[in-house]
Amino acid sequence: MSPTPTMSKSELELFQILNHEGELVDSLPKLSKKELKHLLVSMLRVRCTDGRMLNLQRAGRVGFVGTSTGQEAAMIGSAAALKKQDWLWSGLREGGAAVMRGLPLSEYVAQMYCNANDTAKGRQMCNHFQHKGSNYPSWSSVIGTQIPHGVGAAFAAKQRGMDEVHAIYFGDGASSSNGFHSGMNFAAVWKAPCVFVLVNNGWAISVPARDQTRAATFGAKAKAYGMPAVEVDGNDALACYEATRLACERARKGEGPGLVVLNTYRMAGHSSSDDPTKYRTEEEVQPWLDRDPIARLETFLIGKGQLKKGEVKTIIDELNTEIDAVIHEQEAADPMSWRTLVEDVYSEVPAHLRHQYNEFLRIEESYGEARPGDGAFPL
Repeated sequence: MSPTPTMSKSELELFQILNHEGELVDSLPKLSKKELKHLLVSMLRVRCTDGRMLNLQRAGRVGFVGTSTGQEAAMIGSAAALKKQDWLWSGLREGGAAVMRGLPLSEYVAQMYCNANDTAKGRQMCNHFQHKGSNYPSWSSVIGTQIPHGVGAAFAAKQRGMDEVHAIYFGDGASSSNGFHSGMNFAAVWKAPCVFVLVNNGWAISVPARDQTRAATFGAKAKAYGMPAVEVDGNDALACYEATRLACERARKGEGPGLVVLNTYRMAGHSSSDDPTKYRTEEEVQPWLDRDPIARLETFLIGKGQLKKGEVKTIIDELNTEIDAVIHEQEAADPMSWRTLVEDVYSEVPAHLRHQYNEFLRIEESYGEARPGDGAFPL
């Protein structure tokens, strides 16, 4: 039986509530039957949405996708522990968590198309979401930059006496970034109300986690900054929830930040631009198929009598119908207006931008729209 995560347990132990077979091996979190099923449905929504988006990318209808296949428990389980007023700083794959927390699926898909309904007005590449309503800031592909940003926002919340925790997500590769080191240090010194959520999925694009650090675990890194850490089975949604909940509770009480390491596996490529067969073998991937986080929670809920056998297929069909309707709606939406190129920076568009914009329209009218380049995207 795995011990309850006290944020000071042995570094080499993985906290589990459900084992690989979906059996209960520790105390069940205080989640209602409805909340447990909501976790499963949210994980299924992530997988269904990712599948649809990847197909659209392969068909040339959207430009870029970073899927979360195999990591749904780490993302959804941990984010479910956040309160409405809390913030989620994304590292890449947390868009599905934003949907669970209030980002409308229509806005999610509009951003993938960068159409007229894209609230980022086409200023971000696909899969780079943001949503004010769920405290989900826009994120950057630059590795680790969200870490000091999140720490600063958490410290500001503390200074203002606000009841909010900032969950800062990043991957194993970002633990080697400058942002990680400075962010961890400042957060600990300031006792900022934040939780660092390190999703160790085995690979930082093509660099394996074993080449990322000489420490026995990523959780061991927390010691240098004077904060506790817990290592979690990242394919166990309930363990991810409970470990994050306890870390948030500690931070909310003013006891300082903590590091939650969610150990999982990236089943697909780093993104739709990546071919993982170039740097890893099928023999490495195969065992993780048996650790599917969705199948694990499904098995548990069926065993508890809270889910019927075959019900997941019905849920998937309903989700795909919902997602497809949103895709058709957003694919038919108007393209982003050219005027957005010069909006929002000044209260009134200054003369030099008006001149550039008018010159752009003249060239576009004379020569037509620019054709997409044929260069490979670097990520």
